[in-house]
Amino acid sequence: MTATGAYTPKPGAAPLVRMIAAQAALETRMLLRNGEQLLLTVIIPTLLLVLFSTVDVVDTGEGEAVDFLAPGILALAVMSTAFTGQAIATGFERRYGVLKRLASSPLPRWGLMTAKTLSVLVTEVLQVILVTVIALALGWSPQGSPFAVFLLLVLGTAAFSGLGLLMAGTLKAEATLAAANLVFLLLLVGGGVVVPLDEFPGPAQDVLGLLPISALSEGLRDVLRDGAGVPWADLGILAVWAVAGLTAAGKLFRWE
Repeated sequence: MTATGAYTPKPGAAPLVRMIAAQAALETRMLLRNGEQLLLTVIIPTLLLVLFSTVDVVDTGEGEAVDFLAPGILALAVMSTAFTGQAIATGFERRYGVLKRLASSPLPRWGLMTAKTLSVLVTEVLQVILVTVIALALGWSPQGSPFAVFLLLVLGTAAFSGLGLLMAGTLKAEATLAAANLVFLLLLVGGGVVVPLDEFPGPAQDVLGLLPISALSEGLRDVLRDGAGVPWADLGILAVWAVAGLTAAGKLFRWE
């Protein structure tokens, strides 16, 4: 005969690692099921890569167009997920009270942000694989160090994540939606993704070169197309944006 209450589940929160993993899996599933997010993270980068690699629309300089475009599209994929997609999704979660409810759960706030970051990283891995496969099919011949590419992608993700969370945590959801999409379009045109920075006037080049998308796309291009070493200058720009964005987001983010 068993004691009373022997089969009663023991109350309490699950281990922190399990909670973060479960939330990250949920965030990833929600992102991949969202049609607008898929448009930004998968369809647009893929279409741009195929279109500008096969149709002579933009002068990409010497060599194959895909060798210029593939690094820029990788940078665009990072921005679309870590900045645009995350800003919009988090902004509406904040508006509908989802963040407020999650903040009162056993999962700490920093754990929730960690889960969101893990979701972004998982999505980016899928994006990088997809873009790489398509680019290779189009004749891409990547060069350079995988370690340098890894550093650029990680710092680029941190920079764009900080900016996306800052926007989502300070603006209204509708304003975040409009601003994030506008910034996406502006940086797509002026960030060295499909249009070389050399095509812009000299003073504009100096300003545009300091943007995180320009540092990421140019850094990836230096490594993957030209076989350069670690692009410290571009990494420095991304590090500054990452520290500034994440610090500001940590201080100014509003959960309600």
